[in-house]
Amino acid sequence: MNFLFIGLGSIATKHIIDLFKITSNQNIECNISVLRRNIKELPKELFSYEVKQITELDSTFYDVVFITNPTNLHYNSLFSLKDKASFYFIEKPIFEKLDYPWNVLNIHEKNSYIACPMRHMKVYRELKNIVKSNDVFSSRIICSSYLPDWRPNVDYRNNYSAIKNLGGGVTLDLIHEMDYMVDLFGMPKKIVNIHGKYSDLEIDSDDLSVYIAQYNDKLCEVHLDYFGRKLQRTCELYSQKGTYIADFNECVIKLPNGNVIDCKETRSDIYSEMEWFVNFIQGKNKINLNPPELAINVLKLAIGEN
Repeated sequence: MNFLFIGLGSIATKHIIDLFKITSNQNIECNISVLRRNIKELPKELFSYEVKQITELDSTFYDVVFITNPTNLHYNSLFSLKDKASFYFIEKPIFEKLDYPWNVLNIHEKNSYIACPMRHMKVYRELKNIVKSNDVFSSRIICSSYLPDWRPNVDYRNNYSAIKNLGGGVTLDLIHEMDYMVDLFGMPKKIVNIHGKYSDLEIDSDDLSVYIAQYNDKLCEVHLDYFGRKLQRTCELYSQKGTYIADFNECVIKLPNGNVIDCKETRSDIYSEMEWFVNFIQGKNKINLNPPELAINVLKLAIGEN
């Protein structure tokens, strides 16, 4: 299979490593190219892998194109590659705004998947089972972290997360929380959002975004920030049986009776999203977990245009 990556940051590097391992395990020939502005040294993590660098597109038709560049470049990248592949893997969020005529891109449920890695985690799968078996009347979702700690040896002020025009800011950068809220509970009937820049971080993107989503039978609070000094990524469920707390960092779920479900993952679990996707493009997984239309609707919720 021929794969093309647009963008080669940390996420793309991880995807390439996972892709090589999964295709090797399945005895699939794996040819990976990366489209870059200039040929330069690959990340050290890729030194042992055969990755071809190109600076312009030719007539090659790819099995899969991976869109892993900054969010504000997604649309133009997809437009230039709309007839160049059988499948597309697009990093979340799909776009940074809603006024693109995305329906002309030839991306649809059958051939395009928008990344939702949290939904592939063990802790999330256990959380979803709990929601199915409980009447949840309130939920609180939190993603709090300190942006300067995200990328060691990188000045956070120069990264896309810090720059609004590149699609940075917690509202878009941390859209994973909104994504799994919708997967857990469906689309809310109403949502209220307040966001902005409140901390002393040297960025022009929003560093705090707070939502209240209203459903017929519950309220869900979502808190996203860039300035929390204690890393926190949790989902609390309040039900008649008590409170369940899913901790995505510790990979555990705390039950109302004090017991704990251990959801720690092996290396093979950690790349389960890529394994699912490779099976999807081969027709082994019939249902697309996150097609473009769903991703667009989640984006509408996140930026307040529902």
